[in-house]
Amino acid sequence: MTSRGIYITANDKVIDHTIACLNSIRAHDPSIPVMLIPYNDDYHQVAEVLGRDYGVEVYPDLEFIQRLSENLHGIFGEGFFARPNQFRKQACWFGPFDRFLYIDTDVVVFSAIAKVLDALDDHDFISYDYQHRGGIRNVFAPAIVEQGVFTAAELEDMFNCGFWGSKKGLVSEQDLYDTFAECAAHPDYFDFSEKTSDQPIINYLILKRMARRFNLVRQPGGGPGNWAGSPHFVQEGMALSDPNVNKPLDYLHWAGYRIQPGCPYWDIWAHYRYLRDPDSRPVEVPAAAPSPMKTLSRKAGKLLSRLGK
Repeated sequence: MTSRGIYITANDKVIDHTIACLNSIRAHDPSIPVMLIPYNDDYHQVAEVLGRDYGVEVYPDLEFIQRLSENLHGIFGEGFFARPNQFRKQACWFGPFDRFLYIDTDVVVFSAIAKVLDALDDHDFISYDYQHRGGIRNVFAPAIVEQGVFTAAELEDMFNCGFWGSKKGLVSEQDLYDTFAECAAHPDYFDFSEKTSDQPIINYLILKRMARRFNLVRQPGGGPGNWAGSPHFVQEGMALSDPNVNKPLDYLHWAGYRIQPGCPYWDIWAHYRYLRDPDSRPVEVPAAAPSPMKTLSRKAGKLLSRLGK
């Protein structure tokens, strides 16, 4: 039987995110194997918690991860990428799962999410987002269009690197090195302006080398969105639905947001973070309203500023 599983990357700094993510996965699928790819050397606390409470194993070949990561960002030169350790997730292609899903830890899921891997019966690579609707920003630069590197139709397959799936062995280590060398020779193809690191390069890799790809938002009837920055979702308890397609969300991704009180859908994230130990949830104190005197003083200051005082 073909093995399937989920990879995540994490370190101790994001232990709260990781617990929320795993609580949501286990709430809907108690048995799907999950494997941790350490983001850096500071991962022992999160690995202990995940192993003890969720049955998560650590990727079996840490030396390979280190070598792969160093070789990949070394092709561009030290200091080029804002977060070079993001490339560690490329170890997914070489791990134990025949079919795998990669999920960022700033994600919670609302279903037995590994079911999306069924789409790999007919495809080699799956994504599940509306990244392409926002144009090429944060992935490619105008040069990629001007020089005809990809067609408009191919660029419709751009995806967010926080959630994707594929099959073991479809990309070789040499494929990765060759692709990174191509990209390093043409840095003008990419948009790194907002400190994305892996997303531009991995989009290039998939668009160039993976013909049988499918974005699950193109399912019959359309797929639901999943970005926490989308204000139109309808909340029902601790789940969401997308009225644009009248379907429940399979997952929610806080890409680009700091997860903290006041962020979009904070209550859903906090629910999953403290799902196993609700009594440990901190009491959230609402921010105090400014005093009338402070409000009056601030308004006076703005008025004086407009008057040039």
